[in-house]
Amino acid sequence: MSEISSHVPMANVPVAAPPEIAKLPPREWMKENLFSSPFNSVLTVATTIFLLAVFRGLLSFIFNPIRQWDSTATNLQLFMTRAYPDEQYIRIWFCVAVILILTGVSMAVWRAGSTMPVVTLGHKLLGAGAFLALLALLAPFSTSATIQWLAAAVAVAAVGEAVRRFAGRGRTDRTVSTLTVLVVTLAGLVTSLWVVPYGHHSYIAKRVPRVLAEPGTVALTTKLPWTIMLMIVVAAYFAGRLMRDRLPANPTRAALVVLWLLAPFFLVYLVLRDPDFDMGHVFSTDLPIFLAYAVGGAALLSWLTRPSTGETGRIVAVLILVAGFCTFLTPMRQVVRLDMLLLAVFALAAPTFAGGPRARRRYIFGWLGVLGVMSWLITSINTPSTVTVPGGFFIGGFSITLFVAVIALVISFPLGIALALARTSSMPIFRQLATGFIEVVRGVPLITVLIFFSIMVPLFLPRGMHLGEVAAVVIGYVLFSSAYLAENVRGGLQSVTRGQHEAAEAVGMTTAQKTVFIVLPQALRVSIPPLVGHCIGVFKETSLLAIIGVFDLLYIGRIVIPGQTEFMGSTRESLLFVSVIYWIFAYQMSKASQRLERRTGLGER
Repeated sequence: MSEISSHVPMANVPVAAPPEIAKLPPREWMKENLFSSPFNSVLTVATTIFLLAVFRGLLSFIFNPIRQWDSTATNLQLFMTRAYPDEQYIRIWFCVAVILILTGVSMAVWRAGSTMPVVTLGHKLLGAGAFLALLALLAPFSTSATIQWLAAAVAVAAVGEAVRRFAGRGRTDRTVSTLTVLVVTLAGLVTSLWVVPYGHHSYIAKRVPRVLAEPGTVALTTKLPWTIMLMIVVAAYFAGRLMRDRLPANPTRAALVVLWLLAPFFLVYLVLRDPDFDMGHVFSTDLPIFLAYAVGGAALLSWLTRPSTGETGRIVAVLILVAGFCTFLTPMRQVVRLDMLLLAVFALAAPTFAGGPRARRRYIFGWLGVLGVMSWLITSINTPSTVTVPGGFFIGGFSITLFVAVIALVISFPLGIALALARTSSMPIFRQLATGFIEVVRGVPLITVLIFFSIMVPLFLPRGMHLGEVAAVVIGYVLFSSAYLAENVRGGLQSVTRGQHEAAEAVGMTTAQKTVFIVLPQALRVSIPPLVGHCIGVFKETSLLAIIGVFDLLYIGRIVIPGQTEFMGSTRESLLFVSVIYWIFAYQMSKASQRLERRTGLGER
């Protein structure tokens, strides 16, 4: 029967696309969704009145003449980086440039084909015009300012209506690139800094009055950086298009992912450390250790990735892991211990990547790359910092908030996956340890964990050993985040049906191969909504740093700036500014989650 069926050609059955939902005109949509019944009509009117009252109250608060918004305008540097020296600020700008270049290249590689209907763009412009008109009518502006805002609203709405009518002529499937819309919008905002008389406020410590307000356009020191940043993103985008057209797609995307993962650690080192190495120590000690592990590890992994190695390779990998832990019992260099543990991890994962010569070479190249990066980081961290400022840890404001959130998420994500796999493992020892850790950490409030690591843990350290305050809170955030993330991943693991496991075992996959290539991709796909929600929660929970005295964004807005003589009592203004920053980043992560869900087909039937 199999012989006969093997010669029968399979018919190409077309997959029916889901039916398109007809979009109603605005009037018909409002009639069907908002005023479909007397009760819905009353509810719509009451809700609209309530929202307008809240919006008007917020605008009255923002544009009240007694508000000291100069406290925010003149303390932006304090909000962003706290006490970072001005002469070292080139390091900060270099970090911003690296992030912008990666962003532009990533948009070219991943979102080059993203489009939106022209009619949708018209509707968005109409909505923006309506919002500006509402702002002009409800805000306590002067008569001249109200007229100017209404004129701007009418202009935006007119452009939106023209775009909508253009889309309705002839073909209705006209589209426009989302990147084009984004760049044009950003360019318009940046251009407004050069032509719109926003005014300029600066804080001058050695002059009286210290707060200097200048009419006219925004100062060159403010508008020039935004212009340069926009130019960098656009240039990086076109460079990314060249890379996308001339290089293979999958290796390019993999390289970008690796760069995004390595960028936080590299940039943190750049900000905190002096890039001047002790080259004598590097050539005499660090380089020989790296070469020894590179050559020896490559030879060992080449043998372990042979299909014929079998169970002997697993025994050798376990022995290497035991030897790695034993190195902590004897005096030796820290780099030797870390390299041994890294080699043990690669040796344990080697059977998963066993195969032909090409697959084995790729695995060895991966080992050399990871070993090189880790050796460089260890060498870099051992160099002394050249940034000298009064006090302890000098980074603060939004920089420390972003640093703690990114580092906590990057480290806790693989740790959470490992904990989830351990809790669902068939080995009792791993399952019990993971379960105990997760339940203990989840049963303790986050602020208690932060206080424990920042105040209690240093008391138990040996003499001469010091744990920095920021390092302590990062450890606390990592452990707390990994416990919750493990449960999110475990929910995804439980969604993978038993048939998937049996199919993987039927084709001869090992447990590691089944987990890496079959189970985890499906589990992480299902876990996208809770994982992104967890990332948003971690970013917002960094505000608890203010409770333990770390000069994060909230601490500066709540304590530092209201304590200044010039801006005594300006707490509300600072807190509103901090809230807007948190909301912008949380909203962007939420939109990224929605795009990722649509790309992976999550929720489709």
